Amino acid sequence: MKKINFIKSARRTILIEASGLQNLAKTLNKEFSSICEILSTTKGKIICLGVGKSGHIANKTSATLSSTGSSSIFINAAEALHGDIGGVEKKDNVLLFSHSGESEEIVSLLPTLKNIGCNFFSITGNNNSRIAVGSMMNIETGVTDEACPLNLAPTTSTTAALAIGDAIAVALLEAKEFSSEDFAKSHPGGKLGKRLILKVVDIMHKGKELPLIRPSTTLSDVLVEMSSKGLGAALIADKEKNLKGIFTDGDLRRALNQEIDFHKTKISQIMSKSVKTIDESLLATDAIEIMQKNEIYMLVVTKKNKKIAGLIRMHDLLKAGLI
Repeated sequence: MKKINFIKSARRTILIEASGLQNLAKTLNKEFSSICEILSTTKGKIICLGVGKSGHIANKTSATLSSTGSSSIFINAAEALHGDIGGVEKKDNVLLFSHSGESEEIVSLLPTLKNIGCNFFSITGNNNSRIAVGSMMNIETGVTDEACPLNLAPTTSTTAALAIGDAIAVALLEAKEFSSEDFAKSHPGGKLGKRLILKVVDIMHKGKELPLIRPSTTLSDVLVEMSSKGLGAALIADKEKNLKGIFTDGDLRRALNQEIDFHKTKISQIMSKSVKTIDESLLATDAIEIMQKNEIYMLVVTKKNKKIAGLIRMHDLLKAGLI
């Protein structure tokens, strides 16, 4: 194996691809705008279709479109020739990816797409190619030099096609005024999705999990209840669940230092009456903000009528993947 400077090679590759993108940004024309205008009013799906390396780019573009509010699916051109083209309808819009513009699998599909009656556009490196000429409109990448020293392996061309796919997705996102809340709905498993969707009520401790204590309960009985529930606190409330106070592990340590009689002292005498609360309908991220601001690790959750609904701890937020 030839000994080379890998860093020098990597920088050369990146600079060649960056140059290709800069040229692409300068040469984008009205075809791009016209295609985006049509795609933004798609009544069906945006079909991204390609084969080989261009197929991978088409697949990624489809995924980006779907996650940013534009319903999309990917179809491999070779599979389309053997039945998958049946998934394309007249109300769909199709994006064809082929750097050469001569991919036989896609060229063979052009008559079928015309018969279906759907709009279909191409992203190629050659405006004079059969796919570009056969499509309703074409976006030319303008790439002539690959980063590959043999000018063979798709590198700069696939980067440019990927950038066009991203540019289309972002343009449609902006046109639809797609919000972070919309983004979260399509990413429920991601950290961002959780932060924008999960509410306090979704992760708080409630019902039988709560150590609810009456004000007249003795400290010794409170400790038994706290130990059984394992939340590090007891919530002091009347029979209607109106919050009266809280007793935490920190309060217990302070009680030990005062040599209090655990069997005679009522919890109302030593509980903390100043309690930080949060409404159950708020986002879990609001709970994080309140805890951090007040340097505490738990909040009592209340309903709209201010009655106790639950308890949420920093540990619960961490476990939910929000921190």
